[in-house]
Amino acid sequence: MDEDFASFLAEFEPAIDKRYVPPSTIARYRGKLPDQLLAYWEEYGWCGYADGLFWTVNPQEYEPALEAWIGDTSFMEQDAYHVIARSAFGTLYLWGEQTGDTLRIFAPASRCFSSMPDESIDRDFAMRLFFGGLWRRTNDVEGLFAPALRQLGRLAHDEMYGFVPALALGGAPTLANLRKVKAVEHLVILAQLAPLYVTET
Repeated sequence: MDEDFASFLAEFEPAIDKRYVPPSTIARYRGKLPDQLLAYWEEYGWCGYADGLFWTVNPQEYEPALEAWIGDTSFMEQDAYHVIARSAFGTLYLWGEQTGDTLRIFAPASRCFSSMPDESIDRDFAMRLFFGGLWRRTNDVEGLFAPALRQLGRLAHDEMYGFVPALALGGAPTLANLRKVKAVEHLVILAQLAPLYVTET
């Protein structure tokens, strides 16, 4: 295990709800996503970490959400993107085949954070840095994860905590407004409620 993923595991243990990644899926993304990520998939599968605060995901399952959020934007003209991870509250981590870790979407607030690619590092090392640079606090929202876990229960791999009413419709980011919802379906709905606001980081 490399030191970056070891640091990630130390921050995000325990892992839950591990799903096996079939060889056909590894083959599908060979050459599109870094070999380092595929090696993580083979070793650890797709699963939730930190009791479900952060999830590694099957990009194919999140294609509807990807299309809903950036399908009609200039981003799709610049690169081919895949959702490789998400948070319990709907932060989507996108990986560009050429540009790497340069797009993240916080779906509840319709915000996209875009950064310039670092062309000085190779794809596999960039993937190591992605995991090594993750923190629990940046995946939480208003400190709501722990109380949501207690009140609403642990998420399944296809669920997230969604605000009802949605923040885009004037909802407040409070525990009382959180519900367990199907992740992909909810993310697609959120994409239809407000225009995507892009911030250059």
